Amino acid sequence: MMPRLRETPAPCRPAALVLAAALVAALVPLAAPAAEDAPADPVLAARAFRAAAARVLPSVVTIETYGGAAAPPPPPPQERTPPGAPGRPAPRRRAGALANPGEGPTTGLIISSDGYIITSTFNFLRSPPVITVVLGDGSRHVARLCGRDETRGLCLLAIEGAAGLPAAQHAPPDGLRVGQWVLSVGVGYGGDEPAISAGIVSALGRLSGKAVQTDANLSPANYGGPLVDLEGRVVGVCVCLYPRGGSAGEGVQWYDSGVGFAIPLADAGPVLERLKAGEVIRPGRLGVRPARGASGPGVTVESVLPDSPAQKAGIQAKDVIVALGEQPVRDVMVLRALIGACAAGDTVTLRFKRGGEERAVPVTLDAGDEGLPAPPEPPSIDRGGPGRAFSMRAGAAPPHRRDQQPAQFRRRTP
Repeated sequence: MMPRLRETPAPCRPAALVLAAALVAALVPLAAPAAEDAPADPVLAARAFRAAAARVLPSVVTIETYGGAAAPPPPPPQERTPPGAPGRPAPRRRAGALANPGEGPTTGLIISSDGYIITSTFNFLRSPPVITVVLGDGSRHVARLCGRDETRGLCLLAIEGAAGLPAAQHAPPDGLRVGQWVLSVGVGYGGDEPAISAGIVSALGRLSGKAVQTDANLSPANYGGPLVDLEGRVVGVCVCLYPRGGSAGEGVQWYDSGVGFAIPLADAGPVLERLKAGEVIRPGRLGVRPARGASGPGVTVESVLPDSPAQKAGIQAKDVIVALGEQPVRDVMVLRALIGACAAGDTVTLRFKRGGEERAVPVTLDAGDEGLPAPPEPPSIDRGGPGRAFSMRAGAAPPHRRDQQPAQFRRRTP
């Protein structure tokens, strides 16, 4: 008997399914059925979504951590009056609401039958002393944290002595297409029914080339869970990352924003052995400031950060970076993507031109921001109407929804 699934309201409303089915029918009337195609009939589409989620559910686990939460940020000055003092009511906390990233359960994905589980860093901003994994059959197991990849927002856990666990099936790495249907699946809130959300692949190669962007709803319930195609095959792991390169503590601000990210398993595969060995993989830094308005191809260096890998390698202002390894560098965005795929400690060959002469030097990246301009934040959206107007900024909930969000998801706006 197929397990009952809890479907999140926003992406699974009947009206949304009717619209989605109409779009699919209009766009692919002559196409043969494929993994990314949802049936035109909304009832059949809902069944397809449920069936895809049911196929991956045996590999999806609930992760409970104790002591892995981030320290709460200090309150604004006007809110520093002690709770219960005159003029300030006692604090109230919604039932089931999270206080900070790392509190409450989250989701993980079994990637090998011998007990290795991949999840997001959402519950591991600090190293929790106690980690419990709840399998699909309800059994509970103590797990250990093996390693953490801070460049991709991933953690690797292990259940000691495990055998015969149902590992997830991976989707072909070259089969992912913009516009194809995907589902996010999570069991972070516990209970017998998972949370699922339908959406599409919105973009590839986001977050310096590391992530897939989706409009499927991502939340603490499914951080660390799978993003699957309509055959239930895993295309990526849902992570809590910030579009400007921040950590899970910042990425959670994008909760329920319609912008979510997943790390393709094909990209996570090469670092698994390093995580099994206990490494903490941090973003690599080159340490150059590109010149504004310089024409390509290549990236003209405006300045070099002191004591950076670039300075140690002899890079100077007015040098033009033309390649990293065997990959040509056309512009700043390409350089960001290439550096973003590297980690601190990696040694790369940097090719640059100086005075018309092309040179090549080895550069060992260190930890930290790569020293390149961050991409711009999504533009503000001002919607005016009779008698009211509001500005929607990155990470800010619309006024009519802000009170519905847990406290740590609310962001003060000017």
